[in-house]
Amino acid sequence: MAIAQNRERKPMSTKLDQLIDKTERIGVIGSPSSTSEIALDILASAVNKKLVGELALFRYNQDGLSHYALGQITEVQLRNVWHEDPTMRSLIRQRGRVDAVSERQDTHLGEMTISAVFSASSNGYRPSILGTVPATGTPIHLVDDVVLSELLSPYRDQLFYLGRVYGSTPLLPLWFKHFDTGPQGAGEAYHLGIFGKTGSGKSVLAKMILLAYARYPNMAILVIDPQGEFAKGARGEVVPGEFHLPIKHVVNKLGKPIQTYGVKDLVLDRWGLFEQVLLESGFFQRVGVKATDNQRQAAGVISEQLQKDGVRLVDLHKKENFKKVWRYLQEERIQVQFYGSREARERVRQQLEATSENDLYRTVWLPVTQLFREDRPGAQKVEQLLTRLFIPEQGQRPLVVIDLSIEQAAEIPDRLDRPPLFSGEQSQPQSIPLFWNDTIQALVIKRLLEGIRTAAEYSYKQNRSLNTLVLIDEAHRLAPREEPESEEKKAIRSILIDAARTTRKYGVGWLFISQTLSSLHREILEQLRIFFFGFGLGMGAEFKALSELVGGRSKALDLYQLFRDPHSSFDIASREYSFMTIGPVSPLSFAGTPLFFNAFSTPEEFLQVNKLG
Repeated sequence: MAIAQNRERKPMSTKLDQLIDKTERIGVIGSPSSTSEIALDILASAVNKKLVGELALFRYNQDGLSHYALGQITEVQLRNVWHEDPTMRSLIRQRGRVDAVSERQDTHLGEMTISAVFSASSNGYRPSILGTVPATGTPIHLVDDVVLSELLSPYRDQLFYLGRVYGSTPLLPLWFKHFDTGPQGAGEAYHLGIFGKTGSGKSVLAKMILLAYARYPNMAILVIDPQGEFAKGARGEVVPGEFHLPIKHVVNKLGKPIQTYGVKDLVLDRWGLFEQVLLESGFFQRVGVKATDNQRQAAGVISEQLQKDGVRLVDLHKKENFKKVWRYLQEERIQVQFYGSREARERVRQQLEATSENDLYRTVWLPVTQLFREDRPGAQKVEQLLTRLFIPEQGQRPLVVIDLSIEQAAEIPDRLDRPPLFSGEQSQPQSIPLFWNDTIQALVIKRLLEGIRTAAEYSYKQNRSLNTLVLIDEAHRLAPREEPESEEKKAIRSILIDAARTTRKYGVGWLFISQTLSSLHREILEQLRIFFFGFGLGMGAEFKALSELVGGRSKALDLYQLFRDPHSSFDIASREYSFMTIGPVSPLSFAGTPLFFNAFSTPEEFLQVNKLG
């Protein structure tokens, strides 16, 4: 009986060894090699194969255990010592080739960067290190999906795929763990960054990563979307382009609530925001207050007076409250608080007499105050929205997308349920546009970021993790390296830098998407744990910034510079979206070395491989 059991229980390494023996042998370990880079002597049978980017493996013994080292081939060189001889070169110049040495004496040498090492034990395959260099002549094999599946069998349920090994066929295994403890949890939050030129595929990659995190019921996701691209997918709209991910369908299938809010759905809830929006609207210029400092003082005075009179933010749009503001502006006790000279106050009085009260109400006051009105259909206060997002006890925590694009600042119906206050005014419902521009967008983003930080700090005091991912598109615009021109944008950059430093311990991770590396603030880059680099960072200041992050690994940078512009392909079907990734995003990259992959070219393949279809 015992003998039969022993026959059935073959050592784990035996099964993997049998699978490796069936793979193609491309070379052997050559000299000189080190524990960080292995030299390959490529076999004659493999010299005509595409080897750069391929994932390879070799076996060796260390501390009495079988070990398996994996890495990508970053470079292939051709050497022929006879062709390097000056005399032979002179002969070749005359004849073109010398049959005795040309081609026959060629040697192909490769460089392999080790990214992961596993040791086989009775408990399975465990991470290890390359603590020695195996002997020359040790065989090196190409890795296929079968070998990877066996090697990573203990982690099979945790794996996620964004594409295939660069220029090859095996799927590159990645993992995206939630930010809490427990099964498939990382135990802490971390920050991610996706960088690449316009058209490099970074937005599609971000959506795929979004779906990777959406698999976790206990994880909340917030997308701050200045351009509205993510919101279209969340609403089920078809986004222009050859790669359309059905985000809404997939998230609904996972059982995760998905909520999309546009500008018209958000209710601003701070008096300070009201003052800033009113300043931006040009309201005070219309009533004769010209200087910026005087406008700022006037906004503060009006805000303070409205609060003293018991006016609520949500009621600012009512005509009786506008008439109060109109009256304030005409009272000298109010005017002296923002204009000291009698001449200036007289100018304001004359301007008010020449201004149509009805027109000012309709064209400026209503578009501004609609942002603070809560009786709009489906409207949500920012604070309420964030509170519901961060409730950890929910069975399925939501994916929330906030669309701040100008297209969402649509007109909304103004329900006039009272008699008209101005002569000649019609009482039927009319459409009122929301006041919206880049500055107001910045103010709303600032309010959202402040709310996230406040909620995270409150959660931390209660000893619980928020387990939330916040995605920021167009990050280089919100946190530029250069000093922003407006106070609002300076405040946003300051909050984002502070959040990148502090919210990780609260269980809040950030995913920054940017077209550039060099223009994103350095302190944010320093806090990122996982990077994805698409095409377009191979020159000038971008390449310098990339070199600093990669840590001077010249072979990896050489391979990155081989990336082709996806839009230089002959047709859509042949486009390749290549990425280099650094950080603990894969069971094959715990050594911290870069990995290279081509993202899936069709949404059907992505959904099928990850069982999301």
